[in-house]
Amino acid sequence: MEKFDLVIIGAGPAGYAAAMRALDFKKKTLLIEKNRVGGAGVTNGALSSKTWWELARDASAFRRSLKRYNIQAPAISFKEIQSEVRKAVQERKSLLEEHMQQLNISSYANLLSYKSGHAKLLTQHEIEITNGIRKEIVFAENIILATGSRPRFLPELPIDEKIVLTSEGIEDLDDFPESMVIVGAGVIGCEYATIFSGFGQTKVHLIDKGDRILPFEDEDIVRIVERNMENNGVLIHRNSKLANMKIVNGRVEYELEYTDGSRNTFNVEKALVSVGRVANIEDLWEDSVGIDITKRGINNNDTQTNISNIYAVGDLTADISLVNVGELEGRYAVEKIFGTPERKLVYENISTIMFLNPEVAGVGMNETHAREAGINYKVVTLEYSTITRAIAKRNTQGFIKLLVTCDDHMKILGMKVIGNHASSAIQAVSLLISMDKGIEELAECVHPHPSITEGIQECVRMLLGKSLLKPTALKGRLSCRSCISGDYQDIIF
Repeated sequence: MEKFDLVIIGAGPAGYAAAMRALDFKKKTLLIEKNRVGGAGVTNGALSSKTWWELARDASAFRRSLKRYNIQAPAISFKEIQSEVRKAVQERKSLLEEHMQQLNISSYANLLSYKSGHAKLLTQHEIEITNGIRKEIVFAENIILATGSRPRFLPELPIDEKIVLTSEGIEDLDDFPESMVIVGAGVIGCEYATIFSGFGQTKVHLIDKGDRILPFEDEDIVRIVERNMENNGVLIHRNSKLANMKIVNGRVEYELEYTDGSRNTFNVEKALVSVGRVANIEDLWEDSVGIDITKRGINNNDTQTNISNIYAVGDLTADISLVNVGELEGRYAVEKIFGTPERKLVYENISTIMFLNPEVAGVGMNETHAREAGINYKVVTLEYSTITRAIAKRNTQGFIKLLVTCDDHMKILGMKVIGNHASSAIQAVSLLISMDKGIEELAECVHPHPSITEGIQECVRMLLGKSLLKPTALKGRLSCRSCISGDYQDIIF
């Protein structure tokens, strides 16, 4: 029986990151994957959907530019767009595969092994790998489970991945549907609404059980996203729930029930069900192994399960289901197994991005979370219309919002940015949150000009009472307020 210091089940972002970190410790490592290297993060998740989004954004911007010069926009070929997405996926898969091949002829030779097949824990040290009719058993001193997740199915819906789809079926469409209903107004549902409406070929319907999409997000951000969706022709069904859905004559017929008791029926070409994801844990271990699990995922303590040598990372856990979080957890688990992590695993400084119109990036708390937690804070908001780079790009839609503690230390609680280049604006703040630092370090940074990050510097200077632009003179575009026990008050310097 072949023996390994570490066996990792799943070669998605979390598993792959764990394997590479194990090589740093010079440990004999086996990586097992039953489908494709890269997992859903590459093949039908983050990379593919964000490539769709980038292409949709380009198409939308192109149409706007042509309209400015009174030129008719040409038709968009779905096959060309689909081909470009598939090329992006293949590029990343090829890179990962080449990387592993080259490792085997480098100084890491004989440390990393890769096996294709379905892995199942027979005991806390023995793993059976099945590939077709071939079976083998390997021994592992330590095990990391990183098998990822898949779209959640609702049994009452006729999901066939042809007419009623999940995000996996999106990849195999033949053309832009002329109409589509999206079930689920969370991040993924709203991203796909942005994508399909952005190409300008599909009438998108979005079902929202509340009075606004993205209920966890601040209202001022949601207002901009909703307005842009509706300007792109998206029909948002607010205060509604799906009462019935069926396939009729090759199309989707769905009935909504509204909070006032009324009902209405709609007919569209396709449906996309986006109601979350579920962990891939079926047939992953024998009952006798005894791993604790709940409806939310595998119970763990800093990635370690109740079985001392078995760890769980990525979408298998109840933590945040993001590629960067999965990679962080995978690397941390290896450090915990073979060494001592330099710092505790924390999620407060995790940077996030929602690929909407415009993009939304954030780190730490937003105002919604701060109010729910009963935290007193100061908040400064600066609109893109005051940022030189945004003016130069001829797109001043958006704003920067920075939250700090309501005391003299003004430690950073979080930041949200909505607008062009939002994701590039938050890294410095993420670092300061992880260091438990205040805002003085941001105030004196010399930013490139013109850049969006100059807006962050101006936010900090407002909080310190030494801004270039004064909120009292530009009310509506700049604001600096305190929120104490839920009550707002303008801060005037």
